[in-house]
Amino acid sequence: MTILTHSSDDATPDLESRAGPNDHDDLRLWLRLLTCCNLIEGDIRSKLRTDFETTLPRFDLMAQLLRVPEGMKMSELSRHMMVTNGNITGITDQLEKEGLVERIKVASDRRSSIIRLTPKGKRSFKRMADAHEQWIRGLFGSLSEHSRQALFEALGELKLLAQTRLQSNEK
Repeated sequence: MTILTHSSDDATPDLESRAGPNDHDDLRLWLRLLTCCNLIEGDIRSKLRTDFETTLPRFDLMAQLLRVPEGMKMSELSRHMMVTNGNITGITDQLEKEGLVERIKVASDRRSSIIRLTPKGKRSFKRMADAHEQWIRGLFGSLSEHSRQALFEALGELKLLAQTRLQSNEK
């Protein structure tokens, strides 16, 4: 199996280029994962900005709302997106001005609102989500089915180990 490594001749250095041949494999693996995430996220951010004049956080917020048609409170959105309420408020304000989301006051708690996609927001998100799916397929489509499955399983194992370690650290 051939492993691609970062060449010092490459024009654009990345996180993986920080590792030297004498660094331990775990560090090199971590930097490769970060590099892949950064490259993919950067590509998605650029395409969202260019093709839809939007941002990844706006896309993510709309994706969360699509999954819960009745809407979500700001605190729920914040928890699901793992960002502060302040971040959610700013994004929601922008999307509301554009008619993509609406705020509905909660009768039992006047301080709370439910945020949900408007019909216009659903249509707009559907176009973005369709394009996003094609971009992701394009990125991973060149991997063989075997490589894709092996990577999926290995990352699943790593995720489980990381979650277990985090939970044991919390105790």
